[in-house]
Amino acid sequence: MILEMKVPSPGESITEVEIAEWLVQDGDYVEKDQAIAEVDSDKATLELPAEASGTITLKAEEGDAVEVGAIVCLIDTSAAKPEGDAPAKEEAKPEAVKEAPKAPAVAESKTYATGTASPAAKKVLAEKGIAASEVKGTGKDGRITKEDAVNAVPSMGTPTGGSRGTSRSKMSMLRRKVAERLVEAKNTTAMLTTFNEVDMSPIFALRKEYKEAFKAKHGVSLGFMSFFTLAVVRALKMYPAVNSMIDGKEMLSYDFCDISIAVSGPKGLMVPVIRNAENLTFRGVEAEVKRLALRARDGQITVDEMTGGTFTISNGGVFGSMLSTPIINPPQSGILGMHNIVERPVAIDGKVEIRPIMYVALSYDHRIIDGRESVGFLVAVKEALENPTELLMDNEIKKALEL
Repeated sequence: MILEMKVPSPGESITEVEIAEWLVQDGDYVEKDQAIAEVDSDKATLELPAEASGTITLKAEEGDAVEVGAIVCLIDTSAAKPEGDAPAKEEAKPEAVKEAPKAPAVAESKTYATGTASPAAKKVLAEKGIAASEVKGTGKDGRITKEDAVNAVPSMGTPTGGSRGTSRSKMSMLRRKVAERLVEAKNTTAMLTTFNEVDMSPIFALRKEYKEAFKAKHGVSLGFMSFFTLAVVRALKMYPAVNSMIDGKEMLSYDFCDISIAVSGPKGLMVPVIRNAENLTFRGVEAEVKRLALRARDGQITVDEMTGGTFTISNGGVFGSMLSTPIINPPQSGILGMHNIVERPVAIDGKVEIRPIMYVALSYDHRIIDGRESVGFLVAVKEALENPTELLMDNEIKKALEL
């Protein structure tokens, strides 16, 4: 019996996936539930398990984009499992084919079509800003085809020696989707960014005193993300417009805080979601951040874990960023950018002191968030981070840290 394996739906709204890698070869015997391929959707990389045991015949190549429901392989369930580790049959080596003597080159005859771009090629060249005279056509009579235009590269100037090699690789579906969404965010939102600075001394002091006891009891580190997440939750309750989205001609506001955290995965940016962060403690946030970050790093994150989110926190500081303007994650209306912490001289009570300072940035959609609300939101985040004992812990540090 031949079983047709079709691409399952990874999630709602996903209609196409890409075969990232086959984990088996054509003709291999596979066991039921064995991972046979990795497929990229526009949200995550997923493993495709075999639906039955048998000999597999692949029907798609690596890099192919296939629709959900399309047949990607056949499994012959009547095939017997090979006994032991029998050596693979040696493939018959094809005899070397003697090259036919090349015919003497004939001088190319130029016609009116030589160097002329087809309409499709002309459009591609115009987008790239390349003149048709800079491209050699491979079509009939030297006409420039669309393929010629796609492969054309702009001039890099006159070389003066040294290596000038180039390479070309296909972008993963996930990275293409991220690129599409970032451009969409820039083009469809009235995005503005406001900045502030945070004195991290109080958080440093808390972490220094309690981080060992916190880790010993809970098994996770007391990092910065729990402070920032809880500070954001508090600010979102104070300024609900920042926790809203535009839906047609209406503004949709949420009474819960699903906080997306931007993390760098092996195949690009991923944004898993901490659900109902308003109900979590410091321990709960740190445990969830660790769980999601590990799943993203190992490529095990699911579409459901990255769906939704009402506000995003992005930590460019881990890569050394001093300041940035983060891009909104649509359809959300706000994103908070964290940056690196640097000791800087600041004025405290009329005296100059050295303090660990972090610059923070809030990008927001000005269509529904006014300047007063955006600035007030960022100031509320700053206040909570600079006075966490009172504003985030109700002056009960050990209770808040569950020690």
